[in-house]
Amino acid sequence: MSVSHVLLGLLEPEPRHGYDLKRAYDEQFGHGRPLAYGQVYSTLSRLLRNGMVEVAGVEHGEGPERKRYTITEAGVTDMETWLRTPESPEPYLQNTLYTKVVLALLSGRGAAEILDSQRAEHLKLMRTLTRRKTEGDLADRLICDHALFHLEADLRWLELTAARLDDLAKEVRR
Repeated sequence: MSVSHVLLGLLEPEPRHGYDLKRAYDEQFGHGRPLAYGQVYSTLSRLLRNGMVEVAGVEHGEGPERKRYTITEAGVTDMETWLRTPESPEPYLQNTLYTKVVLALLSGRGAAEILDSQRAEHLKLMRTLTRRKTEGDLADRLICDHALFHLEADLRWLELTAARLDDLAKEVRR
C-alpha cells in the first residue's frame, strides 16, 4: 500500500496538519500498526517537493509551527490515476483494495467502479491460468489450481465488499 497515496486521499476532502493525517490514517487503516510521525512528515516533504501537496497555512503558537497541507491539482490527478489502476492480483491484495475503496468513498469517487475494474483484472488472470492449466503437465495444473483458488477467494471478497458499500460509506464518513 502506498502511504503517499493514502495521505493524498486523506488530504483531498480538506487541508490537514500532519498530526491530523496520522490520526486519520491510524483510525482508518492502522489496524494495530500505526503510522510513525516520522513517516508522515517525510512523506509530506516528498509530496511537497514533487508538487503533489502545498502548504495551505502555518499556525504559530506554543511549540513548533504547525503547517496545514492541501492537495494540489497534480496530487488529485495522481490520486485519481492510482485509484483507477487495478492492482496485480496477488495474495494479501485486500489491504490495498480496502484502502482504495475507503479513499474513494471519502473523496466522493465511485468505489464500485474500483471494485469492478479489479474484478475484471482478476477474471483476466483467471482465464490465462485456466488456459495454461489445460496445456500443462500435472505440476503446472497444480500450481495453476493453487493460484485460481486464491483468485476465487479474492473475487468473493470483491463481491461481498460491493454488496456492503453503502454500509461502509456510512461508517467511514462518521
